Amino acid sequence: MPKSPAVETQLSAAYQFLNSLDLSSAEETLHEALKDDFEDETLLFAMKCSAWWADAMAKSESLCCHFESGEYIISRWKVFRSSVQHFGVPDLRTLAAFKQFAFGSALSHYSSIASETEEPELAFRLGRASKGYGDYEKAVEWLEAATKAKRDDPALLAELADVYSLIDQARASKALFREAYFINPQQIDWELLESAIISALIEKARSLGKEGFELSEWIPVLAELSGVFSVKRELKPIEVGKLKQSIYEAETELATDGSRRCILVPRLINRYFWLIDHYLNKKEEKSKIDELLLKIKLLDPLVYKQYIS
Repeated sequence: MPKSPAVETQLSAAYQFLNSLDLSSAEETLHEALKDDFEDETLLFAMKCSAWWADAMAKSESLCCHFESGEYIISRWKVFRSSVQHFGVPDLRTLAAFKQFAFGSALSHYSSIASETEEPELAFRLGRASKGYGDYEKAVEWLEAATKAKRDDPALLAELADVYSLIDQARASKALFREAYFINPQQIDWELLESAIISALIEKARSLGKEGFELSEWIPVLAELSGVFSVKRELKPIEVGKLKQSIYEAETELATDGSRRCILVPRLINRYFWLIDHYLNKKEEKSKIDELLLKIKLLDPLVYKQYIS
């Protein structure tokens, strides 16, 4: 059934109110649209989204400070994404409007305390919220400032890589993603990443039955196998030493305690990949590379087969 022109006009007006972070006006506009067509699927979906967020925003405003309110809204966005499947036929334009509203609201709370502190943690949140709101230029500004203060923070590096992917800086994005997932995949909130590359890797990991903590560890492994993390750098001597030490510690834990095997196996494989790249770059003797390849084969024959093919 064709959409009523009046409903379409009112939906567009509601989306504009959401862009301006005016949820109450958006709700009023949607209710007015019901008078023209109370069966329109998009309208009904938008109204359910609106009711959901009205409840979430009421709770966010009851919290003790702007920082907690911002954190709460971001956490609710992740819940909302999984909840909308129960609201009827999803509409992408409606979801985009509520995404802008959610991240814009969080951004407003974070911005309220921006003058009080220059902590990189706040800059990180301002950057992430700016990205979700659609202000990529400001997101880059905040995240680059934060990474200067915390250069080895995987969450920061991943968010900056994510923004770079959205503004077509593919090379910088791939390099930073590779770095972030090497440092610690567990500190990266992949649910808030928007890169098409990462989304594809997540779907691939899920198709292999990986979820939760285990999924995070498999992302860099699958990225290497598919050639996604193709922008690489040479390791500094001190980094090579730390890499070998981390491999030794993970191998020791895996041999003595198998409780974390699902995490340690992909983590070790990724570290072997990095060390192999280093050996290849330095033209080390083949036996060193063969030793690492054998370790990969023993951990996961399928990964080994794909890697050498």
